[in-house]
Amino acid sequence: MAEEGAVIACHTVDEWTQQLQQGNESKKLVVIDFTASWCAPCRMIAPIFAELARKFPGVLFLKVDVDELKSVAQDWAIEAMPTFVFLKEGTIVDKLVGAHKDDLPKKIAAHAQVRAAPHAC
Repeated sequence: MAEEGAVIACHTVDEWTQQLQQGNESKKLVVIDFTASWCAPCRMIAPIFAELARKFPGVLFLKVDVDELKSVAQDWAIEAMPTFVFLKEGTIVDKLVGAHKDDLPKKIAAHAQVRAAPHAC
């Protein structure tokens, strides 16, 4: 089980699948950082992403190196790094492309507070 307040790096497809499944079952917001070791903006945003993981312990923070897990990056149609994907119960609720250090915490805060409300219709 993942410790709260930490970014979990997924190094295998199995790890990725397991973390995703846990995130879906927990009904927590899942924020995935699709990154690459050679990407300068990715390296710049990494410590900020780690800090946000500490700031939002109720959110699951995952990190995927697109070169390490090419099939996952292809499945998710990742074309630029960094790309942050926001998931709620397996559904993509938002996406942020680029190292936008001001927008990232705002989006996390907005989606972390949104609880799935019962449908009125």
